[in-house]
Amino acid sequence: MKLLLLHLSIFLSILFISLPSSYSCTPNDKNALLQIKKSLNNPPLLSSWNPRTDCCTSWTGVECTDGRVTALTISSGEISGQIPVQIGDLPYLRTLDFSYLTHLTGNIPRTITKLKNLDLLRLKQTNLSGPIPDYISELKTVTFLDLSFNQFTGPIPGSLSQMPKLQAIQVNDNKLTGSIPNSFGSFVGNVPNLYLFNNKLSGKVPESLSKYDFNAVDLSGNGFIGDGSMFFGRNKTTVRVDLSRNLFQFDLSKVKFARSIVSLDLSHNRIFGKFPRELSKLRLENFNVSYNHLCGKIPSGGLLQTFEPSAFAHNLCLCGTPLKAC
Repeated sequence: MKLLLLHLSIFLSILFISLPSSYSCTPNDKNALLQIKKSLNNPPLLSSWNPRTDCCTSWTGVECTDGRVTALTISSGEISGQIPVQIGDLPYLRTLDFSYLTHLTGNIPRTITKLKNLDLLRLKQTNLSGPIPDYISELKTVTFLDLSFNQFTGPIPGSLSQMPKLQAIQVNDNKLTGSIPNSFGSFVGNVPNLYLFNNKLSGKVPESLSKYDFNAVDLSGNGFIGDGSMFFGRNKTTVRVDLSRNLFQFDLSKVKFARSIVSLDLSHNRIFGKFPRELSKLRLENFNVSYNHLCGKIPSGGLLQTFEPSAFAHNLCLCGTPLKAC
């Protein structure tokens, strides 16, 4: 019996040694990461990236599947320099997240288009600048794009509409100019959430966007003019709309609202007309129509009376609870 156990132990030991480790970092990926570290001037944040250790088991911000690097997250540290071009040498990458790196400068390198498996691209709260490059649209597998809180300038690339799996376009808090591209009226795949707030965008919103059923739209803090009512519709399933702090001008009494809306901010515009009664039927959690040109009685019933007077203040002649009686 002892001899049998000894033979079994030796067999299992040989088998274990001979099997390749599914967690061992491939040499190509490891070399690419070391080049990225060098390009970023060997920052202390990446001190765990030791060439003598396995990049899949002990390197900060690195995740692997079957020995291939599938996620790279570098955030909240003293990183100086530009996004290394070697980022394109990680072909199995699905998540790329460079966030909260205030000394990361330059633009997005073209080599990023080599990442044909990328699902999430987050370059948030850095000091990246220049135009958002058109070639971003070559990333056909990306579902979530977050380029917020940077120094990007120029127009929103119309080519973003050619990214079929995109679920969210988050380019808020930049210095983008121009208007919403006409091509956003012809998305080739998903209808993404639009987070374009706090830029320097202007002009009219393309009427072609009215055919889409957006889940969430935030255009606040820009200089848009004209009609903004195309985002509404009785048969839509929109949940959140924020058009505040623009120059929109349309008749609120003619707008039909989806029953699904829970957050609506139209404050600080030039919206006119009477208060539509159907607003009292919505299950609103957030609501503001202050600083407009609205008039008439606020409909009673529903949740409208639960909001502070400030949510209705500074209009032409609104009255009724929670404001003064008519």
